[in-house]
Amino acid sequence: MANDDKPLRIDLQAIVRERLSPAKRRFVPRALVRGLERLVHQDDLNGILERTYPKEGSEFARAALDDLQIKVNVKGRENIPADGRLIFASNHPLGGLDGITLIAVLGEIYGDERLRFPVNDLLLNVRPLRKVFLSVNKLGRQARSASRALNDAYASDDKQMLIFPAGLCSRKGKGGRIADLMWQKSFVAKAIENRRDIVPVTFVGRNTNRFYNTARWRRRLRIGINIEQVLLPGELCKARGKEFTIIFHKPIPWQSLTEENKKPAELAAAIRDLVLASYPY
Repeated sequence: MANDDKPLRIDLQAIVRERLSPAKRRFVPRALVRGLERLVHQDDLNGILERTYPKEGSEFARAALDDLQIKVNVKGRENIPADGRLIFASNHPLGGLDGITLIAVLGEIYGDERLRFPVNDLLLNVRPLRKVFLSVNKLGRQARSASRALNDAYASDDKQMLIFPAGLCSRKGKGGRIADLMWQKSFVAKAIENRRDIVPVTFVGRNTNRFYNTARWRRRLRIGINIEQVLLPGELCKARGKEFTIIFHKPIPWQSLTEENKKPAELAAAIRDLVLASYPY
């Protein structure tokens, strides 16, 4: 990785050199690495990172959208409270660009200091977005401090939370419909515990058929590793010039979550259904 005073740069050749001993590197053909570079669109991604440097947070997110010539239509803007304690829970159709877009939109409303987005440790390498990211799966000694930071953000009065409750991005299911995987119940429990209203969000967009077909064949072959994930950086680049719609639904008061006498898993499934009811694919 580059120093903080230089643009972030993706370099798969350097990663191979750093992670593998010279003896093991002999068994990794250069042609294979070059093929991976093309697969993840390394040059395209580095171009975006260079052109948007040194912007950070929502400013970087907006600059990346502009660089990709992406148009965003926002519906239900009146459903976004100016203040309060909120959890924005969205479907996850794109696997990267949807998060960038939501950071751009919500960052313009709340500012980066008031927006937090829990992510896995791998995404912490996206240095321009670190100021809004929160780690959710630190290991060892760092696990306790990461958990404390996450809990503090949920308990705070000035941070708005953005989450993808499905974790992984959407897949194509029966009948060819694209939909999120099961939503995890933890965001409902956090909403009740911290008295946060939930704003359901529908992000309208889809990846290419190549991504969904790879995922389908991977499942048919019973391969446990989500190999289709390696296609997601390329999916971001292939979205150049596209148009996406974000629908913000009416906030769900946290008090109503306790009045329905339902378990958090049931409430999470109901909110997922509400979000996907507006999803056209």
